[in-house]
Formats: sequence, structure tokens, C-alpha cells
Amino acid sequence: MVTGNGHDGTRITVRHLLQHTSGIPRDGVLTPQAGPDGTYTLAALVKEALREPSVAAPGTTWAYSNGNYEILGMLVEKLTGAPLHRAVTDLVITPLGLGDTVFPAPGDRVVPAPLIHGHAGVRVGGFFWWTDVTRSHEPSLFHGSGAIISTTRDLGAFYRALFDGRALSAASLAEMTRTVALTPGGTPADPGYGLGLLRLPLPCGGAAWGHDGGVPGYYSETLVTEDGRYASGITNAQLNGAPATAMYKTLTTALCEDRA
Repeated sequence: MVTGNGHDGTRITVRHLLQHTSGIPRDGVLTPQAGPDGTYTLAALVKEALREPSVAAPGTTWAYSNGNYEILGMLVEKLTGAPLHRAVTDLVITPLGLGDTVFPAPGDRVVPAPLIHGHAGVRVGGFFWWTDVTRSHEPSLFHGSGAIISTTRDLGAFYRALFDGRALSAASLAEMTRTVALTPGGTPADPGYGLGLLRLPLPCGGAAWGHDGGVPGYYSETLVTEDGRYASGITNAQLNGAPATAMYKTLTTALCEDRA
């Protein structure tokens, strides 16, 4: 399936997909054709992403792409024989006791209460127009790259479980934390990307691990240190893109103050 436009699935490894060094371009510009019931399949999402040309040869350059996660979702389904939302629930969410986290099935637009409403907006001059988009999106459009609904507490619990041995073996964690530079020529002190895990330096020394992500109306980021401290934040008002820089500064400052 991964072929054409410079894509060669025979050269792309699972590590390339998890580490975003596959060369598959960032998706999100194009929307695939929905099925008759209004949902999207992983195969349709992948096919749409692959309509864009490869951005680099596999293993040479870091370039984030949701398409990588959709391909990995197809792999999970093939290996487990279960739909992705069920496999993630049974293998990750339930064993770790993440009681406020759900991976909705395609077509399930119910957002569990209590909830924070998400808003998307536009600005024209000095005026703002906001729209409540909490239930306006089909979850399968984000599927393996961002369909999960959670809380800041559960996000922190998940990332801490990665480092305390409950989620992964020590050998698997060692593989997960082998990073590549986000930019050419990056040093070990710069931000790096492991297997689905971002390493960010702290202004007070050391580093934190985690990830950010967003869908229309929401943006979140969670960071955890190897000694178990964590900070998690969310915004429910999305205007002119995600506030990644501001969120990173807020969370790293909180982690440094907690250390002090």
C-alpha cells in the first residue's frame, strides 16, 4: 500500500514510522472520502496522505506525519485482529487503569462528561468569532493519530507508567528513548524524538519526555521527568494555530519550579 510518489514501503521500517523518519509527508491538507456512514477508515487516511510526494529518503530526516500513525494503526489491527480503538483500550487504557480515557469507535461522537468545550475561532481586525466544535468532528478522521479523549491526570499517569516499568519493559523503554534530532545538525542537548516520544530540555537542566497534539478546538501537551514529576496542560480555544511555544514554556517552568 505504501508506494508511489517516491514512497517505498519495502524500505520503511516500523522504527521509521514511530520516529517520523519514514519520509511520509505531513497530512491534514487533504480530507479523504468518507464512507456512507460518514466515518473514515485507516486505509482511506493512509491513501490520502500518500498522494503527497515523499519528503525524504527513509531514515534520513525527521518530519512529523500523522500518516505514520495511521499506517501503524493498520499494523496493530493486522497483528491483533481487533479494530484499533478496541486494541488500544484492551492493551493500554484498561491495564493502566486510565479510567477517564476513551478511544471512541468510528462514528461515536459522544464526549464523556464532565467535559471542557472546545472552540475554534477566527479574528477579523479587533473582532473574534468563536464556534463550539466539541462534537462537530468525526473521531475516525483522527483515528490512530489523535482520536483519544482523556484528562490531564490520565495523560500524566500514562507517561509516568512508561518510565516506572508498568507500561513497557526496560529494553523497550531504552529503544523508545533513542532519539534523533528534529533539525539537521542538532546536538544531544537539543530537542529529540524517540519512538512516539519527544525529548525536551529543561531550562533548569536535564530533560522531560512527552508529546503534544491537537484537533480543532483543543491543544494539549504533557511532559514527565524520569523521576516521576509531570506537568500537563490543555487549551480549548484554538486560534491561528496551536500555541506550542507558550505551552512548552509553561510546562517546563512548572517542572523546574517543582524541582526547586
